[in-house]
Amino acid sequence: MNEKAVELLGEYEIEVRHTRKGRGAILCDTDQGCMIFKEYSGSQERIELQDRLLRRVAEDGLVKAERIVPSREGRLFIKDGDGTGYVLKTWKEGRECSIHDSDECRAAVRLLARLHKSMRLDPLTPHLPAAFSTEKEYDKHNRELKRVRKYLQQKGQKSWFELSLRNHFDFFLEQAEAVTEEWRQYSVLPSEETAFFCHGDYQYHNILKGEDGWFVAGFEKCLRDDPVRDLCLLLRKLLEKSGWSVALGAGLIDEYQKECPLSAGSWIGLYYRLAYPEKFWKIVNFYYNSGKAWIPGKNQEKLEKVIGQEKDKQHFLDEVFRRVGAS
Repeated sequence: MNEKAVELLGEYEIEVRHTRKGRGAILCDTDQGCMIFKEYSGSQERIELQDRLLRRVAEDGLVKAERIVPSREGRLFIKDGDGTGYVLKTWKEGRECSIHDSDECRAAVRLLARLHKSMRLDPLTPHLPAAFSTEKEYDKHNRELKRVRKYLQQKGQKSWFELSLRNHFDFFLEQAEAVTEEWRQYSVLPSEETAFFCHGDYQYHNILKGEDGWFVAGFEKCLRDDPVRDLCLLLRKLLEKSGWSVALGAGLIDEYQKECPLSAGSWIGLYYRLAYPEKFWKIVNFYYNSGKAWIPGKNQEKLEKVIGQEKDKQHFLDEVFRRVGAS
């Protein structure tokens, strides 16, 4: 972010005392506290929704989270001469949540549950987006997987990574299709009384611990979906690090439910979101959409880890979600 962007801060009712680069943006020390000034490429409707949700979170007071700071003219984001958009948000200094600290992981889950209590709007609220369909997203992923499998089948000389990928492709593709189809049969229609929303990127780098407690940032990807989308993302990250520990995963889910009990439909949705081979799809997607002349060794490491953890993952799903399979 250049000096011209910094000059745009003059459009806000704040006194900027000092600026510095950080987190891909500009951190500002102001007379109203610390703020962050970052690029924004979304639409007016999207930032209005984000602002509405953040105001609701602030009003409820259950979680400390970022707020969008409007310009003097009341605009939620402003543009420079080249048409690049920028948004100013409140910020708290702090360190990222440690994924290696079990106490902090439990605290992050409880924080998420409290956040979800506020991430709800009246479905009659004007200009609400349609609910996101993860089933349709998985259908799209499955089509992409089939496309890459066909590409590998037709490819002549293959690298070691491509041979390994091809050898395990059918197993994970069949798993992806089975999970998608089963979820379609078990899926429960969302409540029409409330419009539920997710943070969209609830990961350790957006969960900050400062002197006055926890602070949640990074709501740019917020969307209308079952809140277990956020829980699934956080769980997957932590469980992949722990080798799909049953004790850790079950404990974290229990912590969430103490604050925000899961409905039957959400419980089923969490199971199938975790069961879908998301990590395998990401590896395949990155490979297919990158230059294939040289394949990073990291790709092979990630693939081997996914293959190596599959047995532990299935054991976790069987132990923690046993009643889903029996229903």
